[in-house]
Amino acid sequence: MKRGLVLLMLGSTLFYTISCTDDKKKEEIEEEYTVTEPVHVDTSFNKEYVSQIRSFRNIEIRAQEKGYLENIYVDEGQQVKTGQLLFRIMPKIYEAEFQKAQAESKMANIEFQNAKSLGEKNIVSDNEVALAKAKLDHANAETAIARLHLSFTEIRAPFDGIIDRIPLKLGSLVDEGELLTSLSDNSQMLVYFNVSEPEYLDYESHVKDRGTGKVSLMLANNQIFKYEGNIEVVEGEFDNETGNIAFRARFPNQERLLRNGQTGKVRMTVPLNNALIIPQKATYELQDRKYVFVVGKDGIARSKHITISGELPDLYIVSKGLSQHDKILLEGVQKVKDDDKIHYEFVPAKEVMAHLRLKAE
Repeated sequence: MKRGLVLLMLGSTLFYTISCTDDKKKEEIEEEYTVTEPVHVDTSFNKEYVSQIRSFRNIEIRAQEKGYLENIYVDEGQQVKTGQLLFRIMPKIYEAEFQKAQAESKMANIEFQNAKSLGEKNIVSDNEVALAKAKLDHANAETAIARLHLSFTEIRAPFDGIIDRIPLKLGSLVDEGELLTSLSDNSQMLVYFNVSEPEYLDYESHVKDRGTGKVSLMLANNQIFKYEGNIEVVEGEFDNETGNIAFRARFPNQERLLRNGQTGKVRMTVPLNNALIIPQKATYELQDRKYVFVVGKDGIARSKHITISGELPDLYIVSKGLSQHDKILLEGVQKVKDDDKIHYEFVPAKEVMAHLRLKAE
């Protein structure tokens, strides 16, 4: 009797547990979800490209003569003007050579004047006069060379700019061609960024949609640079290793905030005609791939991989995997599993988009 009673109680408990579980499953299955659809719109989105910032002009200033560094007239980071004296290499030997060349030039000139006077009196031949003239020309050329070498001992700024690091100290022995510093003209900046081949083709194929070709620049502190730039050059060849081609944008730099060698991100507005968009919250990620649940006419939710080509606030631009006629799960993406049959309420895309941020035309 006791054994039968225990079995009866166990059976009742098991039946009750199974009944509760079935009721719970039924309750979960009967939960109503929100379903919507993709929509085509004319819009645009901002795409960011890692960029390198270069000065409008950036040159290395090197010694053109060998000697001791006699004077340094500037400091690192200093703004200089065109023609301003930067360095002087000890000029004594070059001054002496110049004075010697000047003296020889004067002697040659005296000889030529004498030969010319005698030639006019037919005392010397025309060849002697011509030889004296050639000696004078040679002496004048040597003087010009000596003057040029002397001028090389003074290194001046070829344009307005900022002095970079000065590696040598006063009194250092400088070899011909040795680096003294660099000079950067930062009045304008050139920003280079790489674009993939499909993006390049889209860019070149939508000349009218590009507008003014304006781009913005996000700096390393995630702040947008106050001035906009213009895309002005696309390089002539693709990089065979990366499949990219370099674009160049020019930015004004009145406050000299930007410096040569900085990094940032160029933000370019890409126009899209008839783009297919969906809410971001309708997607989930698995192993770095984006998925949505497409709900069929039978109410069964099936996962589908999609390709995202761009991003807007709260929205994704879909290039592959969906059509406008698909119905996608909007709410409950984390609850539903593949091949679940669900009850749902359909909400038109326009109504969904009205509660999301969208930059559309």
